[in-house]
Amino acid sequence: MGSLVLNILFVIGGIVVLIFLAIVISFLNVWIRAWTSNAYVSFRSLIAMKLRAVPPKVIVDARIRLVKAGLQLNTNDLEAHYLAGGNVMQVVHALIAADKANIPLSFQRAAAIDLAGRDVYDAVRTSVNPKVIDCPDPAKGTAMLDAVAKDGIRLLVKARVTVRANLDRLVGGATEDTIIARVGQGIVSAIGSSPTYKDVLENPDHISQKVLNSGLDAQTAFEIVSIDIADVSVAGVSGAREVANVGALLETERAEADKKLRQAEAEGRRAMAIAAEQEMRAKVQDMQAKVIEAQAEVPMAISQALREGKLGVMDFYRLQNIMADTAMRESISEGDDAKRPKGDGGNG
Repeated sequence: MGSLVLNILFVIGGIVVLIFLAIVISFLNVWIRAWTSNAYVSFRSLIAMKLRAVPPKVIVDARIRLVKAGLQLNTNDLEAHYLAGGNVMQVVHALIAADKANIPLSFQRAAAIDLAGRDVYDAVRTSVNPKVIDCPDPAKGTAMLDAVAKDGIRLLVKARVTVRANLDRLVGGATEDTIIARVGQGIVSAIGSSPTYKDVLENPDHISQKVLNSGLDAQTAFEIVSIDIADVSVAGVSGAREVANVGALLETERAEADKKLRQAEAEGRRAMAIAAEQEMRAKVQDMQAKVIEAQAEVPMAISQALREGKLGVMDFYRLQNIMADTAMRESISEGDDAKRPKGDGGNG
């Protein structure tokens, strides 16, 4: 009986030893790697990680990278970030990159950025090496911005915006889409305030500088480094793509429009002159009618004077003779003018 109990205890002890050896062997590789890398993690911590459903290999590898980079961070913070759903290796890469670039970045901020859904490692790289984004975004189906200067000429503009990530505003800051929208609005507004399209074509840097000084990166996750006008061309001109001298084509079309305007104004003045001429003719006809009417009253006045004794019979006859003589002289004068050759001034 005693030997049976001893055998059972021996078997149980052997099973416990085998389980312990299995656990030790399963963590031995990870433990040795941590120990040889001066990033020591105890067996107790490794077993606790396994019980908390945290992969020890991920935590140990992250700690080794931090230690080799000269950063000290305990495994509890790494485990807490993993259990919160964060990407531990992404945060570690970001911390190492920020440290090498002398960019102040704490683990708490890096973890917050990662948990907010942002790529913290890409943000650090963008802070070190600014990236260029197109405005407008070709992926949205718009290749060029459409703007109109004060002289009514439409311009197609494409800009390139160089941005640097702002780690302090990465959590809660606006994204690239906001930068693109603000820069596009600023360019359209700047071109709209330009007197002529020529000013934009000659000095596109004035437009970009004006937009850059507007503080468009406020409340965004980026800092605008520069805004460069990559392409600007005239739009809305028939054949503009085939004609090399777009300026001459625009001047020609504008001159043609001015010509039509002047022709319309001249036609209006001509119509007014014709109307004035017709009005003067009507006035002449009216005056002639008044003269005839006055002449018709002369015989009546003479008759009235004879009846009242104010005009004698001899006076009347003398008046008739004077009128007859006058009519005869006029007829003789008209006959001489008709017989006189053209070009004869009457001398000689």
